[in-house]
Amino acid sequence: MELHFQNPGFDYMLEQILAFQDEDASPFWSAPLYRFYPQLEPARTLPRPARLEAIARELRSVYDAQEQTIHEKTRAYAAHWQRCKPQVTAALSDAFSLDAAGLFNDLQVCLSLNPIEPRYLREHRFDLFYLNSPQGAVGAALHEIIHFFYFYVWNGLFDDPPDACEAPALPWLLSEMVVEPIMRDERLRSINPYFERENGGCVYPYFYDMTLDGRPLLDTLYEMYRAQPIDAFMRESYAFLQAHEDAVRAHIRRAEQAAT
Repeated sequence: MELHFQNPGFDYMLEQILAFQDEDASPFWSAPLYRFYPQLEPARTLPRPARLEAIARELRSVYDAQEQTIHEKTRAYAAHWQRCKPQVTAALSDAFSLDAAGLFNDLQVCLSLNPIEPRYLREHRFDLFYLNSPQGAVGAALHEIIHFFYFYVWNGLFDDPPDACEAPALPWLLSEMVVEPIMRDERLRSINPYFERENGGCVYPYFYDMTLDGRPLLDTLYEMYRAQPIDAFMRESYAFLQAHEDAVRAHIRRAEQAAT
């Protein structure tokens, strides 16, 4: 397993940012841009073409001012990752019952102005917000790295189409939940400054207060995860989610629409 940190350039960053600024995007996805760049707030209510033009113009200025910092952070992030890699490799080898050292040696990590950090399974690529500290960058990267290993195992068990790994498919939704139970391993949580909910959390915030069958969802998943091998856990947790899908999706809709 290896991470290759890079500055992908402004055009790439802008494309990823604008993907979360469509008219039908919920505030959960679109609003973080304005929190981190308050100078964009006047553009927030403009018609779409003018809004996107204003975003591009202002963020071009930000990029020009921060380009050297972004290059420096690629090196700082890479150095801290090398310090953490042995314990991450050991923890994920145990979590997924495989040799993590021999997999995903080509993961591309693109630093970005985007506060949203998407991942692309087929391309072996994910984005990191450049304002992370080196410790925060590794903590945020852990969430994405777990996804790659999770779907590596998942795809060996299930004959799903490729889009099952992407939103809003149920396997994707489960993959977002199970990051937290897996990351409770002390070897992972200890190097993620965002792990605790009050520090930002390592999964979407609405999972922390979601209850099913009268119990916190994440605790239920953790008990399943600890009780059996990873393949059995995937099957049981997916069946559990299927049985509660309507309630889960309703909870998420309410939470995302309430975001500001």
